[in-house]
Amino acid sequence: MSLLPELRYPSVTEIVSSARALAAHRPGLCSLRQVGSSRAGRPLQLLSVGHAARSVLVVAGAHANEPTGGSTLLSLAERVLRDRELRADTSWHFLLCADPDGASLHVTPAPRTLLDYHLGFFRPAGPEQPEWSPSVLPPDRLPPETRALTRVIDELRPYLQVTLHGTDLGGSWVQLTKDIPGLAEPFAKSAAELNIPVETGASDAAGWPASGPGVHVMPAPGSDLAYPSMPDDARHSTWYHAHRYGGLTAVVEVPMWASDLVDDPAPHPAPAAAMRRLARRLLQDAIQVESVLAEVLPRLPGPDGPLLRAAKWALELVPGLAGDWARTPPADSTMAYVGSVDAFGRRLPLRAAAMLLRVLQEADDRAAPPLERLVASWSEAFAERFRARWVPLEHQVEHQSRTVMAAARHARDRAA
Repeated sequence: MSLLPELRYPSVTEIVSSARALAAHRPGLCSLRQVGSSRAGRPLQLLSVGHAARSVLVVAGAHANEPTGGSTLLSLAERVLRDRELRADTSWHFLLCADPDGASLHVTPAPRTLLDYHLGFFRPAGPEQPEWSPSVLPPDRLPPETRALTRVIDELRPYLQVTLHGTDLGGSWVQLTKDIPGLAEPFAKSAAELNIPVETGASDAAGWPASGPGVHVMPAPGSDLAYPSMPDDARHSTWYHAHRYGGLTAVVEVPMWASDLVDDPAPHPAPAAAMRRLARRLLQDAIQVESVLAEVLPRLPGPDGPLLRAAKWALELVPGLAGDWARTPPADSTMAYVGSVDAFGRRLPLRAAAMLLRVLQEADDRAAPPLERLVASWSEAFAERFRARWVPLEHQVEHQSRTVMAAARHARDRAA
């Protein structure tokens, strides 16, 4: 019987309960232990399966608003327990949730629409994100979740770390800190079988070399960034911590809602004009949210909570990012890339508005109803523009699981 709840994303409590049941059922193979605590004192739990010296580390819940990873992690743990070959010469370790505090604030376990998703939306400010904090904070100010994750990497020295991410609307793609030859083919095959588009021009990987459609390899340290204004450089994140032991990290992204507009590799006919237009819209949308924020701030009690900090941080990114987009776009800009930027440009102010709305609703502020109408309008326009279609949860999980397994197999061959 599957441990996965049907038709919805499990809570952290449910994930831990399922992991505890696995460990109790197979105590000779499984162990569950606490490896740290969050800022609010919530335990960080690691489920280990197998005893081999060579290891794979799978991390779920690094971003609170990307809930598929918890279900995928449980599915992977079940697979490893069922299949003796998978654990014959590799131990598997699963960090159940890297940010349980964030997970407690993102409250859409079974979203029916993008509006549902955004009405319960939370994603922390960059310095509060466990994987990203090393790229924006000095070592002595890292949050305890980050320190716990790096301690686990130091202990396990995994040849592969996989971190399970996702997107609200778009396609699937993979980001690698080192290339994994052979991964692109099974990744593409899985996506095709499950009717999930491959995001060939993901803005998250702008300017990165690709080893295959949707499989992006991070540029070497010292190379130029596509978006210089962005404060968080992936090359300084926890993704690179495994390199000191000869390992690498794969980031596996899967969509909740799919759009078939993100996998068009055709050259864009006028990318410079399109990017300038998207930059203008980004600024205009952000101004609408900032005007609400300026009006309500004198009425809000301090200090800022995590929702308000995150909303302000998202808005602070906008001017620099719009400037990056307005400059000369990449020479090989495709329809998929411009589409991905379009989605990101809608996503950023919408998220800020959604988190500010939750703050205003909590305060019963009079600005909440008109802001809710704006969030609803933007959510609907986002879904319509990209022809959003729901990806069944079992397909999200299956595709992410297959990609993790393929990455582990091919990375093992690479390390051999």
